[in-house]
Amino acid sequence: MIRVVLADDQTLVRAGFRSILSDEEDIDVVGEAGDGEQAIGLARELRPDVVLMDIRMPVLDGVEATRRITADERLEGVRVVILTTFDADDHVYGALRAGASGFLVKDTEPMELLHAVRVVARGDALIAPAVTRRLIAEFAGRADRQPDPSPWLNALTEREREVLGLVGAGLSNDEIAGRLVLSPATAKTHVSRIMTKLAVRDRAQLVILAYESGMITPGWLA
Repeated sequence: MIRVVLADDQTLVRAGFRSILSDEEDIDVVGEAGDGEQAIGLARELRPDVVLMDIRMPVLDGVEATRRITADERLEGVRVVILTTFDADDHVYGALRAGASGFLVKDTEPMELLHAVRVVARGDALIAPAVTRRLIAEFAGRADRQPDPSPWLNALTEREREVLGLVGAGLSNDEIAGRLVLSPATAKTHVSRIMTKLAVRDRAQLVILAYESGMITPGWLA
C-alpha cells in the first residue's frame, strides 16, 4: 500500500486529489496539511511514501518544507512530489535542488496523478518534458554562467556519462534503452550505478547534476 500525505492550503484541491487517490486499492491518503509546517509534522509522524506538496503555502512554503523533509535522515524513504502551475511558477529549479522527486501540474489528469504517485513511490523520479524544457531555458538564460567542471564526472565511465545526460534530458529507463540500443534492465543498472557513485538520493538529483555540470544545453537532445 502506498501511503500519501496531501499538503495544500486549498481545501478543495486536497479534496479533489483525495477523491482520485482513495478510489485506488493500492493507495491510501493518510493525512492532509494546510501549510508547510504541518506537512513536515505529518511526514515525521506518519512516515508516508509520498507527500504531494504545493509550492505556495502559508507559514512555510513547499520548497522549504521539501528541503527539511529530504534533509531529515529519519525520513529517508519519504518522497516529495511538487504541485505547481508551470506558467506562473518560477520555483521549479529550487524545488529540485531542495530534493523533490517530481512535479505535477495542479490540473493534471487523474491517470497522470496516479502514475506519478506510483512512479515516485517505487523510488523513481518524475521529470516531465515540460520541466526539462523549463530547466534548459533557465540555465540558457544565464549568460554569465560557466559550466562546472565537476570532478565527480571523472568517476563515471563514458557510457555512464552518456546515460547521465539522457537522464538529465528527462528520458525514462526504457527511452534510454531505446536510444542507446540497450535492454531496459541494463539501462536501469547504469542509472543505479551512477546514483551510487555520485551518492544522490534519486533521479531528480541526477538531473540537477547534469545541468550544473553543463552536460545539458539547448538542442542537446535532438
